[in-house]
Amino acid sequence: MPQPKHARESITVMTEMVLPNDTNTLNNLMGGRLLHFMDIAAAIAAQKHSNRLVVTASVDNVSFSEPIRLGNIVTMKAQVTRAFSSSMEIFIEVWAEDIPAGHRVSTNSAYYTFVAVDQSGRPIEVPAVIPETDEEKDRYASALRRRQLRLVLAGRMNAQDATELRDYLKV
Repeated sequence: MPQPKHARESITVMTEMVLPNDTNTLNNLMGGRLLHFMDIAAAIAAQKHSNRLVVTASVDNVSFSEPIRLGNIVTMKAQVTRAFSSSMEIFIEVWAEDIPAGHRVSTNSAYYTFVAVDQSGRPIEVPAVIPETDEEKDRYASALRRRQLRLVLAGRMNAQDATELRDYLKV
């Protein structure tokens, strides 16, 4: 079994500038382009944690709360929150910054799930996560509920077997 790793070891910060080719007709960053950026940042965090090749397994709800404008700087911070046998949950936060105006705003956040794979594409075991800060501990503790919800929604787990989720919802 791989040695556990601290959550902070996976922190990945990625920055992009929104260029004309990245925008829609309203000069806002296209949602698909943002998801592309986010997927890359989350993949790097997952690779840093697992030291393995990784593939995207799922993306939780991504809401677009603020537009990201042409010329803005987009900063993404990704970090592994918890690891299971071969999968890892990654939390990612996104900010847009208008540098000349001195304005920075939170625009998105999401949870991605990645699976570590060997050279043949088969899932392979990953290290456990050691959370240290209160925020890391909170995300770590709630990750099992999010995982069970993902599995239930995907039809890979019976709702009756989702004990953490059931206890949380008190059903």
